Amino acid sequence: MRVDDSATARGSVAVRGGTASAALGVLGFSFTFPATAWALEGFGPWTSAALRCALAALLAAAFLRASRAPLPTRRQLPGLLVVALGCVVGFPLLSTLALETTSTGNAAVVIGALPIATAAFASVRTGRRHPPLFWGAAAVGAGAVIGFTLLRTGGAPGLGDLYLFGALAACAAGYAEGGRLAGEMPGSHVISWGLVLSLPVMAPLSAAGLALEPVHLTGTALAGLAYLVAISQFGAFVAWYRGMGLIGVGRASQIQLAQPLLTLVWAVLLLGEELSPAAPAAAAVVLGCIAVTQRAK
Repeated sequence: MRVDDSATARGSVAVRGGTASAALGVLGFSFTFPATAWALEGFGPWTSAALRCALAALLAAAFLRASRAPLPTRRQLPGLLVVALGCVVGFPLLSTLALETTSTGNAAVVIGALPIATAAFASVRTGRRHPPLFWGAAAVGAGAVIGFTLLRTGGAPGLGDLYLFGALAACAAGYAEGGRLAGEMPGSHVISWGLVLSLPVMAPLSAAGLALEPVHLTGTALAGLAYLVAISQFGAFVAWYRGMGLIGVGRASQIQLAQPLLTLVWAVLLLGEELSPAAPAAAAVVLGCIAVTQRAK
């Protein structure tokens, strides 16, 4: 085998591995809103959002210590702060507050727009350009998801929608910056350091929430909180940032177009929500757009 053939083969393996890793992260993220709804049955919104991040930060700190991860460099700290503010503080808090006033289905709107927002943040941050085919497919896919979700929920703007728009911006910035950092450090270290950096804020916020908001410990609430801590805030991010580090922020973010539909499936199966008849058509459009964006160079 020639050297260039070997390099091509390794690149192909990296793309397949990165796509699989990003897809695993999306699968983990897809249950976040239903798990949040479960957690809210026993905890207040501020308690739920802060406690999930504080406990995940302790898990991340243990992982960093066990893996003897090096300290981030001074150059990496600003990016990690964006990850902390966007993915650890901003999105969990705003999306949890949104679910106090809107349904899981309506909350999926933010996920429908997230891939394009993430790609846009990444393009501005890195200066990378994508071909028109990439942006066209991304826009169609996001439009299909948003249209489907708005049709299903009625799409009446409200306080929950404002929270969701804020969560969208925060998460997209954190995803884009975390994906960039994952090109120079392991994705597991990116989210772990982001969590640890947030602990000085989230630990006292957790304590305040537990003191001021009512707590009703039920099996469902504890299961939802446990999922948020172990998967939504840590495990899924490890896979997600690894995938973005291997195949790039723009291409990985388009895999997330499938997340709202997965979330709606969980909502139907576990929360008893009714699925719109338009779901199969929306799913076909989304999957087609994912295929196009993965092939667009």
